[in-house]
Amino acid sequence: MIKRYFFHVEAYPSHALNVSLFLFRVSLGLIMAFSHGLGKIPVKASFVGFIAKIGFPMPELFAWGAGLSELIGGFLIAIGLVTRLSSLSLAVTMAVAGFLAHANDGWAKQEFPLVYMICFLFIFLVGPGKYSIDGLISNKN
Repeated sequence: MIKRYFFHVEAYPSHALNVSLFLFRVSLGLIMAFSHGLGKIPVKASFVGFIAKIGFPMPELFAWGAGLSELIGGFLIAIGLVTRLSSLSLAVTMAVAGFLAHANDGWAKQEFPLVYMICFLFIFLVGPGKYSIDGLISNKN
């Protein structure tokens, strides 16, 4: 059941829906990778210190996890490979950013990561669409 959900791609009959999912997934993934992930790798001491400040144990590990989630996860979503796992990882990362990292910054700072979180949850739930590497793999099974 879990394998089927994570690695099965729904065959949506609408060409417009599949193209829309493709454009949404690619743009969201590349924006995340280049705008957020690229600047976090390699992890800087200030980011590790911030992760420690908000209460995470092993802050260097969690800093690398967040940075790699944004960089590699963004690229994987863009190409549509292990899309659901990557989008779930990024949804969790964005939830941490919205609810913990920016908890005291007010809504203006919380809104952006929470909108990302919702977008990644959407991709997690509907899948990558037909025009993805996951779609190619799913059709061969």
